[in-house]
Amino acid sequence: MNGNDPSYLQGEIVEERIEFTLVELCRITGASRDDLAQWVEEGAFEPQGARVEEWRFSGTCLRRVITAQRLKTDLELNAPGVALALDLLDQIDALHKRLARYGDQGDKSDRNGGA
Repeated sequence: MNGNDPSYLQGEIVEERIEFTLVELCRITGASRDDLAQWVEEGAFEPQGARVEEWRFSGTCLRRVITAQRLKTDLELNAPGVALALDLLDQIDALHKRLARYGDQGDKSDRNGGA
C-alpha cells in the first residue's frame, strides 16, 4: 500500500433506541453474565426489565460496557471499582462538555483579575 491509497474504517453507529439483551451484550463485549449482573447491582447500569431474563440495555450502554470490561481486565478493578470509575468518567465527560460550552472564559478572568 502506498501513501496515495485511501484507507477505510469500518464501524457501526449504535443508536440509543436499539436494545440489547444480556446475552447479546455479553457476546458483543466479552463481559460475563456475572460481571454485568454485578455492575447492575452496583448501579453502573440500569437495564429495563424486572428479571435478569427480561433485561434490555440501551444502545448507549454498549460503549459503557466495553469500558467497564476494559477497566476490569486492564486495571483488575472489582465491581464497585468499575462502577466508581464509570461514574468518575461520566463526571469528567460532563465537565469537558461544560468547558466546551463556555469556552476559555475561565482562563481570561484569571489573567485579568487573578492575583
